[in-house]
Amino acid sequence: MQAALQIASIIISVVLIILILLQVKGGALGSLLGGETGGFARTRRGLEKTLFNITIGLSIAFLAISILSVVAFRM
Repeated sequence: MQAALQIASIIISVVLIILILLQVKGGALGSLLGGETGGFARTRRGLEKTLFNITIGLSIAFLAISILSVVAFRM
């Protein structure tokens, strides 16, 4: 059971990293490091909204698995 939780957390964390990098505005990693940012807010639509919702769901799942792993298997 402990190995399954560890594998699940690794898979979810890798998928979360990929989803977050896909959501970077501007298309390049430069905006992550303080590059040019837009001065206006806009709403998410279509695929961008779907990626955002999947990211939130996976982050909640990662948090739940992490807490379950600590509570169930602490020594």
